Amino acid sequence: MNPVDHHHMTAALVLARRNLGSTWPNPSVGCVLVRGGVVVGRGTTAPGGRPHGEAVALDMAGERASGATAYVALEPCAHRRNGSSCSDSLVRAGVERVVVPMTDPDPRTSGRGIMRLREAGIDVDVGALADEAHDIHAGFTSRIITGRPLVTLKVAASLDGRIATATGESQWITGRQARRAAHGLRLHHDAVLIGRGTADIDDPLLTCRLDGLEHRSPVRIVADSNLGLSRKSALVASAGDIPTWIVCGRDADVARKEALRNAHVDVIEVDRDHSGRVSPKAMMAALGSRGLTRLLVEGGAMLAGSLVRDDLVDRVAWFHAPLLLGHEAAASLAGLEVESLTDARRWRVLFHRTWGQDGLTVLASGDNASACSPVS
Repeated sequence: MNPVDHHHMTAALVLARRNLGSTWPNPSVGCVLVRGGVVVGRGTTAPGGRPHGEAVALDMAGERASGATAYVALEPCAHRRNGSSCSDSLVRAGVERVVVPMTDPDPRTSGRGIMRLREAGIDVDVGALADEAHDIHAGFTSRIITGRPLVTLKVAASLDGRIATATGESQWITGRQARRAAHGLRLHHDAVLIGRGTADIDDPLLTCRLDGLEHRSPVRIVADSNLGLSRKSALVASAGDIPTWIVCGRDADVARKEALRNAHVDVIEVDRDHSGRVSPKAMMAALGSRGLTRLLVEGGAMLAGSLVRDDLVDRVAWFHAPLLLGHEAAASLAGLEVESLTDARRWRVLFHRTWGQDGLTVLASGDNASACSPVS
């Protein structure tokens, strides 16, 4: 790859990364149009998924798009909506060359966009900064291929893996800078999930509280098998302003379902597992069917343990502080029941960062490892 292509593709990927968490069910795609060495257009997929990044960049460039090179963070779509696709739009605009890092996993496009461009005589290069692009689009790819979102488990724990003291005190294990980074995770995920126990104990809002970015708060989801969450909780009280979903068993109390729906909560009914709780696999399939691509799980221990046990966690973001809370303190995971080291799940360390005495270690499971920043 020549330095010019590297520079402009990097810019397209930076644009794509910017709107992660706000474009679902569509991928976040950045596009940079360059003509005569000058950037004439740039764009990012808009919140809600439309318009696509290519359309935004072409609109900015206008007639200057003719003869330009388009650097697009994902293969331009080939499926038509409202009479046009991004590959059609690039052809009509008269671009001479298109550079993409990877094909679109969506079967409606998957190579068809590249074919359409080449049939129109446009030179197409595929593979520039492919690893970085696969990382950015990992959530979209997961939903298309597996039917569920990419799942990141966030844990804020002591060195001995404890998330609260024996009396339940947890605010705050890590310092202010680490907590700001945790809010950054919310910013770049479509939704955040907690268990009913965590909702009862902490009564959280689960919003993004970074200055100027409050409007980017994710969908809030509670796994609540029997719909025991208090109607006076902060989540239910704010459901009319911020999307709030509760996942429950199909046989949960009908009156409770109706009361929550009347409070603007979206109640999602799924099958239970052998323990009587909502089935983790059924829950993830339901969230994927609703278009979620990137899910952040923030607790509690039983929910986290059940997701790990069912191989539904792709990444772990472990915020850790240099303190020890002892064996009677609350554990970060429960219910794994590992009897031998051969049964223990192995994780690959991807990323380290520190803020003073606090640290963040990000890990990936199995084939989900990535060479790029995994907490974007």
